[in-house]
Amino acid sequence: MEKPTEKPGEDFKHIVRISNADLDGNKKLIDSLRKIKGISFTFANAVCDASQLEKTKRLGDMSDSDIKKVEEVIKTAHSKFPQWLLNRRKNIEDNSSVHLVTTDLSYAQENDVRQMQKIKSYRGVRHMSNSPVRGQRTRSNFRKNKGKVLGVAKSKAVPKKPQDDKKK
Repeated sequence: MEKPTEKPGEDFKHIVRISNADLDGNKKLIDSLRKIKGISFTFANAVCDASQLEKTKRLGDMSDSDIKKVEEVIKTAHSKFPQWLLNRRKNIEDNSSVHLVTTDLSYAQENDVRQMQKIKSYRGVRHMSNSPVRGQRTRSNFRKNKGKVLGVAKSKAVPKKPQDDKKK
């Protein structure tokens, strides 16, 4: 039996933009926040608690002031949440702790990899050669870096020569 679908009101928004990401207005607030790159379940839960909004409320039904409140909490997460909840702790350049989302997070990750490659650290060298970086074994996995598996080639059976059966 299907659930009766709620009819959206006049002020319902089907697409809501938060932190440069388009989110589905039909989903709950906590589920929609997880669609933003850099926001996990735990962080989305903390954002809902800090903004004092109902987690199960549909995103499309929220007012513009509520959406701005959520965006402000995400932007100022480094001052509201404990350090272990942030995704960029002790930044290399200025030793600050921030929480990055969407394109800022992608840009920071690319810069980190470029810096490791530039100083030729072990991880940087592994990134350059497209090898696994975090200590995985490569004998059976990561075959894209080594080529196709050939295996053991079986030798073809040599047909027997017909012998003279007339020998006695």
